[in-house]
Amino acid sequence: MTAGMDDSAPVPAQPLHDESADFLRANELRFRWRQWGNPASTPIVLLHGLRGFSGTWRPLAAALSDRYRLIAFDQRGRGETDWDPQHNYYTDAYLADLEAIVDQLDLRRFVLLGHSMGGTTSYVYADRHPERLLGLIVEDIAPGSSATGDGAQRIVAEMKALPPHFSGWSDARQYWRRLRPTLSAEAIEQRVAESMVAMPDGKIGWRYDAEGIRRTRVSPDPSRMVDLWPIVERLRIPTLLIHGGRSDFCKAATVETMCSRNPHIRPVSVTNAGHYVHDDAPGVFLAEVQQFLSTCATHDLT
Repeated sequence: MTAGMDDSAPVPAQPLHDESADFLRANELRFRWRQWGNPASTPIVLLHGLRGFSGTWRPLAAALSDRYRLIAFDQRGRGETDWDPQHNYYTDAYLADLEAIVDQLDLRRFVLLGHSMGGTTSYVYADRHPERLLGLIVEDIAPGSSATGDGAQRIVAEMKALPPHFSGWSDARQYWRRLRPTLSAEAIEQRVAESMVAMPDGKIGWRYDAEGIRRTRVSPDPSRMVDLWPIVERLRIPTLLIHGGRSDFCKAATVETMCSRNPHIRPVSVTNAGHYVHDDAPGVFLAEVQQFLSTCATHDLT
């Protein structure tokens, strides 16, 4: 039976041997956070994207946890983290969450990695707290990515057409396969497991605040939007920008302009990847992250 016809419940990914998970409270919400590796090692904080989840970073953690402490959390409104009753899903809220969580975990110096929406938060955190970061890694987002262009229009269209539920797991799998045709069957299975849940009536619903996040993405408050250009121009820490060569969201021309304005940014274009570089080309993504980490002053944790 093919994955598209399989109506069995998805099997969640098994935790890694050194994975631990717990909850903490920040900004009146309860957050699910995970960590891998030795707590005494250099920390790397990982931020997922708009409809991502903390578990998306397990393959990266599996490769790096022998040398680093990796930390990820389900962002507000996603996964096992609380939904915001005010539907506050803007960068300033995500930034406040990140600030509170790294303070609670007493992370005085760390590397920050963010994908897409998480990348926006990462840029802003790096601008506000450069003294806390040993390095910054951003995956496939640049100034203007969320506001204009084919990628932004695609995501808005996806969110406008977001189904409230599915008749079964087979329909849920088919939905993600249509939207993310480049992802492996394993990645699709984990996306289904992490983003969806069986409801009491037998239908399959979302494991995140789909309506609140949809509303914020489709009809955002202009006063809450962030202009990343001045932030990018001010960055003074080592920064790696990994973008997909086939991405419709982070254009090569914009990346070139970023680098011309700020020599602290090193770009890497991954030819056969789209917006989800860590899923489309995990080996290349890992190699680039490892090479960048080797250049960071990761021994300096004072």
